[in-house]
Amino acid sequence: MQPFRPEVTARLAELAPLLLDQLDSMTDRMIDVLVRTEPAYRELLGHGEEEMRTTTRANLERGMQTLIGAANSNGRTSQRDARDVGRRRAAQGIPLEAVLRAYRLGGQVTWEALLEVSRHASREHDALLLEVAGSVWRTNDGECSAVAEGYREEQRRLAGVDDEARQQVLDGLLDGRGGDPAFVRTASELLAVPLAGRLVVVVAMPDPDGVPALDAPAADLLKRGVRSVWGVRSGAQVGIVALGQLPGCEVMAWLRGMAAGPVGLSAVVVGAPAAASAYRLAETAARTLPPGSGRVVTIDERLPEALLSNSPEISSRLIGQSLGGLLQLPDDEREVLLDTLAAFLASDGSPTRAADELFCHRNTVMHRLRRIESVTGRKLTDPRSRLLWQLALLGTEHRRPVQPRSA
Repeated sequence: MQPFRPEVTARLAELAPLLLDQLDSMTDRMIDVLVRTEPAYRELLGHGEEEMRTTTRANLERGMQTLIGAANSNGRTSQRDARDVGRRRAAQGIPLEAVLRAYRLGGQVTWEALLEVSRHASREHDALLLEVAGSVWRTNDGECSAVAEGYREEQRRLAGVDDEARQQVLDGLLDGRGGDPAFVRTASELLAVPLAGRLVVVVAMPDPDGVPALDAPAADLLKRGVRSVWGVRSGAQVGIVALGQLPGCEVMAWLRGMAAGPVGLSAVVVGAPAAASAYRLAETAARTLPPGSGRVVTIDERLPEALLSNSPEISSRLIGQSLGGLLQLPDDEREVLLDTLAAFLASDGSPTRAADELFCHRNTVMHRLRRIESVTGRKLTDPRSRLLWQLALLGTEHRRPVQPRSA
């Protein structure tokens, strides 16, 4: 954008605070028009309104700042940002025609807001703004060209990245090549996924029939503005998700809406060098869940189970040593006693609360607990015995959740 004459620049500086105050209402107007007129944007908003609103507001604000500070504006930055928008919308599957209409709508909304604040500034006809009009539309046309350029670049990139190349890059990251700066740069460019920031690794186990636990997770997350790369490893779906500033709990909530099988998440890590260890944690978390369960858990939620699952020999010995003869009892008696032990431990060692959970008399619970002591050779009052029992029950997936007490 060419610098304006001094008197035009002064007028824009005078109107700038008023125009910036309209940013939220301008965003609302754009979102409203896009929802009503563009089916592709309507679908996108249905998957992630917050991302769309944030992007729209940022684009409008950038255009306004460029207009207001035309004498000092950086055209290269504006063009670069427009190309980024084009690439993002191409990856999200929005038709180019719809993207360009949305960009031109942004120019229209900005110009109309400028006229409106000018009228409210006690000037019915502001001839100085006529000089601004041409610059607004020239800038908008230039940015539309940059959007189209970025869009087509992303289309070419997506067409050139086949599943085999994507899997090779993913395998490299999970095998520990994230510490190689050259490899990470190539991977980021090839996949268009930022690997230098906050990441979380996801592992989703298939159901017993081999059906994937997550259906098209990359596309689903991208509609929410979140980039990721996915592949298959040891029969499981594996993804590296670039969080940006997004809280990990939001991605977890979205995955819960998709999951048809066990899904494990690593802790949030920073940078590609941590991807390999994050993968191991996510895989461990997923494998602590029973097959076929549509649950999504973080490794931090499953630390005791993870310890047991990573040491099967120790886990087996712990169960045998802790529960002892309980596991050799007839089925009916064994299940009753295991249920009673689980309820007792979940009730912080209170026979009365355990009886409430089991819908039986306290004396019945006491009788069963004495039987457990006799069969296992351990004492209910021994803290170490309680710890071993708790771990053993986790290892057998035999545990009873504590029901909330009524107020």
